[in-house]
Amino acid sequence: MTPRPLGRTGLSAAPLMLGGNVFGWTAGRKESFAILDAFVDAGGSLVDTADVYSAWALGNVGGESETLIGDWLRSGGRRESLVIATKVGLLDGAGGKGLSASRIAGAVEESLQRLGTDHIDIYFAHRDDPAAPLEETLEAFDRLVRSGKVRALGASNYEADRLEAALKTSDANGWARFAVIEPRYNLIERDGYEGALQALALRECLAVVPYFALANGLLTGKYRSAGDVAGHAREQYLKPLFERANVPRVIAAMDEIAAQTGASMVSIAIAWMLARPGVSAPIASVSRPAQLGDLVAGTQLQLNAAQLARLDGTGV
Repeated sequence: MTPRPLGRTGLSAAPLMLGGNVFGWTAGRKESFAILDAFVDAGGSLVDTADVYSAWALGNVGGESETLIGDWLRSGGRRESLVIATKVGLLDGAGGKGLSASRIAGAVEESLQRLGTDHIDIYFAHRDDPAAPLEETLEAFDRLVRSGKVRALGASNYEADRLEAALKTSDANGWARFAVIEPRYNLIERDGYEGALQALALRECLAVVPYFALANGLLTGKYRSAGDVAGHAREQYLKPLFERANVPRVIAAMDEIAAQTGASMVSIAIAWMLARPGVSAPIASVSRPAQLGDLVAGTQLQLNAAQLARLDGTGV
């Protein structure tokens, strides 16, 4: 995988971001270590996690993903080879909750301890927090950058207007600004990024690392209708996607291109994403090392103009 610059962060990474949401959930310690080893061996360098991963799983409280990544690093994982991104805002803890200054200050120490590192490469606001004054949040983030605990800042799940306001506020005060955004974006769910947010990202030279690049598994080819997910563990996530009018068009287009190229649907989804304006690295997670192959292949697949146009034309 050829490294790409991540906007104005000064960081570069291979064009695939490994999602750490499965660590401590569908991937246990042994599987998580094997996935991380295989990812780095394949040339990967960008790992995405969050303090809240994976609090939703039975018996978990949050921090499980960061802890497993930290354990892997301590066991010989190659910290110098990685750009580690984590997030604050959805897990209550030291200092309170949300994006208050006290919570940001407390959360970064908790994340650093779990990860076993002295700095976080990209620290994301996991979600906009209207209850916290924008100036308070951004000044708190700036302090982390100035202290060396954080190298670059990111905004996840921000609307374009709030993101633009944040950038202007940081610039007006001479604070470190958001340099990376993490929107929900894939071949099926396009309306959340394409439009005002995409235009802002391009104008401000922000790196874009979209999550749900495989639409929660729908773009793997395993599920082709709502009936395929009935009773499945992912039913609550996948069923609403099948209600979108463009799903049959997307699947049909991907089938055609798979026949032309011999590539898997996973690889096609990743290749399309990397051809989108502004996208630096799509985020995708796996529960087994063997699943990495199609993701890596997608970073090397070059779709031609007609194939890209066919996919672009599937609509929203």
